[in-house]
Amino acid sequence: MEVPDAPWPDDAVEVGRVLGAWGVKGWVRIQAFSPDPQALFSSRQWLLAPAVPSASGLPVAQRSSLLQRFKIRDVREHGDGIVAHFHEVDDRAAAEALRGRLVIVGRSSFPTPEADEYYWVDLIGCEVVNRQGERLGQVSELFATGPNSVMRVLDDQASQQPGAPANADVLIPFVAAYVDAVDLPGRRISVDWERGD
Repeated sequence: MEVPDAPWPDDAVEVGRVLGAWGVKGWVRIQAFSPDPQALFSSRQWLLAPAVPSASGLPVAQRSSLLQRFKIRDVREHGDGIVAHFHEVDDRAAAEALRGRLVIVGRSSFPTPEADEYYWVDLIGCEVVNRQGERLGQVSELFATGPNSVMRVLDDQASQQPGAPANADVLIPFVAAYVDAVDLPGRRISVDWERGD
């Protein structure tokens, strides 16, 4: 059911997507957007939104009108995925109607990471600088490649040079061998990486 007072959180983060119904009692299967989906387990309610392109660019009033608030009855890992049961959903048809919805939680509800652990969403947009003080660009995304994560660093300054590709980027493994320091308050990541590597 639509919940008109479900505000779009100022710190909204898309953490997953509903894949469809699981079983006949209202459970849903969830695709997590992170290999370590602790945000899905730490929040006792989720906001679900239709997968509308550029919904985050809409005015707050319009974004809020797209949301439905669901209280979590149970959420757990199942095989290599996640399943969840909401208080408001009691049968397969209602669960199937949620297929494709984005799962949104406020960043403030994420559990506190351990020392030297970071949420990907916190690293996006950080400036990346090497030991020589050269700016390599900004983190545009992270993705998992088996044992470790990799940062895609978009060099927006290089892409503006004549003859440069439209999206000049570099892939840097997010491991201690290459990442010297992460300064989240300063939005800066220092790396041992040569320009052109």
